Amino acid sequence: MISHAPSFDLFGSFVPLWMLCILVAVLLTLAVRFLLIRMKLDEELGPRVIVYPCMGALFACAIWLLFFDY
Repeated sequence: MISHAPSFDLFGSFVPLWMLCILVAVLLTLAVRFLLIRMKLDEELGPRVIVYPCMGALFACAIWLLFFDY
């Protein structure tokens, strides 16, 4: 059985899919942070240095599982 690396073709160069997942997760985390600040809920969070990286990891893993099925 031939195994293929999980990557996509971007302008003739193969880019790993995990990089795309992390990029989208960072953008989603920034959007959620912006919404939390606008709703004045950002102050209610625990230590932000833990909450936001965990949120980013959650988004990245969820994107990987939902869209790429590897």
